[in-house]
Amino acid sequence: MIYVYLGIIAPILLNALHGFVGVLILKNNHSVTSLGFTGISFLTKSIGLLFLTWFGIKVLELDFKIYVPILTFFWFITHIIEGLFIQNYIKKKESPLIKSIQL
Repeated sequence: MIYVYLGIIAPILLNALHGFVGVLILKNNHSVTSLGFTGISFLTKSIGLLFLTWFGIKVLELDFKIYVPILTFFWFITHIIEGLFIQNYIKKKESPLIKSIQL
């Protein structure tokens, strides 16, 4: 059961939290500010992934052959979903000028 909590639920919650904050920043600020948060978000999520890896393998002594693939798979999938989610909000907030010059 610990594999489910740390390998599946933890990365989903981590990326959901970043997605929620990213949408709040995008709604209250410009797209450039959201882009800056996305860069910082990449660093904090990477640190979170490293922490979850260390915690699962060293502290809880989980089998790394099972735990690491589960953790990285769900982290990657939720990372992609978060990116598409925020991209949708960025497109909704585009100015008419930028929409007119895009291909």
